[in-house]
Amino acid sequence: MEQVTKLAGQRAVVIFGTSSCCMCHTVTSLLRDLGANPTVVELDEDPWGKEMEKALARLIGRNPAVPAVFIGGRLVGCTDKVMSLHLSGKLVPLLRNAGAVWV
Repeated sequence: MEQVTKLAGQRAVVIFGTSSCCMCHTVTSLLRDLGANPTVVELDEDPWGKEMEKALARLIGRNPAVPAVFIGGRLVGCTDKVMSLHLSGKLVPLLRNAGAVWV
């Protein structure tokens, strides 16, 4: 859990995912299209990946736990939560408050 918290707090937007997860790619694309430059942690390519994935599963309460999106160091959630925020118009202000976008 410590590694997840450390990485999530280092950048305005951090996505924990896997290289083969289509939803991880979708969320990453959405955030980039909105002007954010998310840091993507590919758990299947990280030496601490298995441990971080277990910690994220406990934190989110589901398995698989990816994509797990953190904005401003705080857990936003998985794809459904990110999309819900986007559709309700709350995602861009959240990104703005975290310093991830300036528009």
